[in-house]
Amino acid sequence: MSISKGYDAILAQGFPASYIHHMMKSVNDTDSDIAVRVENLRVRRGGHEILHGLDVALSTGTVTGLLGPSGCGKTTLMRALVGVQRYEGGVAVLGHVPGAPDVRDRIGYVTQSAAVYKDLTARQNLRYFASLAGSRMQGVDEALEVVGLTALADRRVSTYSGGEANRVSLACALVANPELLVLDEPTVGLDPVTREDLWEAFRAIAARGTTILVSSHVMDEAFRCDAVLLMREGRLLATTTASELLERTGGTTLDDAFLRLIRSAERTARAPDAAPIISGRQEVAR
Repeated sequence: MSISKGYDAILAQGFPASYIHHMMKSVNDTDSDIAVRVENLRVRRGGHEILHGLDVALSTGTVTGLLGPSGCGKTTLMRALVGVQRYEGGVAVLGHVPGAPDVRDRIGYVTQSAAVYKDLTARQNLRYFASLAGSRMQGVDEALEVVGLTALADRRVSTYSGGEANRVSLACALVANPELLVLDEPTVGLDPVTREDLWEAFRAIAARGTTILVSSHVMDEAFRCDAVLLMREGRLLATTTASELLERTGGTTLDDAFLRLIRSAERTARAPDAAPIISGRQEVAR
């Protein structure tokens, strides 16, 4: 659903207006094909650093997987992008600071837990969120079809399974036709058929120009993405593709390749002169 809060949180961090204007101008002056740019992003909580200087660039109309074990910082990064997480560093989303008024209604954010009204039907939920976003009501039926809920649309969400309720959340985000879609583990708990259908939907949505960032702890989902961001313990280990990760690491599976990448990073940390398996920042390209 559309982001309605967060801009004030950015101001509350103490950044002067001149800094915010500079960030917005600097992104508008760069490659217009970049939907999201993150530079030296850091998040601290209770005196502890959660994210450690992340650099990310996502190209428009791509599907990027954000992969890593639970607790590695995936959700924190996503919250920073949509404007509901305090942070340090530079973040620009669709040419604006996260949560800025000009960008709120252009972002769809789906959390891990279904954020819908369970006493309403799926169709009623979508109509409500469509009205908030000023979207045409025809989009309600389209969104229901995309997530495969047309047959269940007039049942109360309270009667749905967990996976079905999560699909209602996704449909509520889609109904506003967002330019950026941020999905926090949307396939958790879904059966293989539904998972396959959703990934086909993600590809179709991206083909229309929407940029998608989707998190998962299931490494095999990397094969479905244009590129993947691999995270561990609040650090970005690599920006790569599934095939490149296998090739560079010599891993037989993506899980094996990820473990090899972790060991390489640990060796590099112990011996800075050692060459990592994958190094440098890459922009996510088509």
